[in-house]
Amino acid sequence: MSTKEMIDSAVAHLRASAGVKTVYGEPVVVDGKTIIPVAKVAYGFGGGTGTKKAPGAKDEKGAPIAEVGEGAGGGVAAKPVGVVEISGQDTKFVPFGQTKRLAWAAAIGSGIGFVLGMLLRRRSRPV
Repeated sequence: MSTKEMIDSAVAHLRASAGVKTVYGEPVVVDGKTIIPVAKVAYGFGGGTGTKKAPGAKDEKGAPIAEVGEGAGGGVAAKPVGVVEISGQDTKFVPFGQTKRLAWAAAIGSGIGFVLGMLLRRRSRPV
């Protein structure tokens, strides 16, 4: 399989898998609300080719034989980021993972406050 054929195959696979259904999942109706899952999707592809002379290898005419290398590959990653919630009154995006982010912010803020408190306490003590 040539490099062009491999890249064409990867592009065909990408076209088959990359679409709205990859980012927005199948809608689910619960208690009069429509829930649509949302994901962050990333694709990556690469390919290469090369030749080198095989050490000491010669053809039947005595000419050096070249080794040919070709390759292609790719990958996809999908991470759920939230849901779109549609009801009779409104539509809203509900993100996932905000609790973790807020917990980290609170922990860092508490740590900074503790260190500043210690420094200010040392400064206000008489020598």
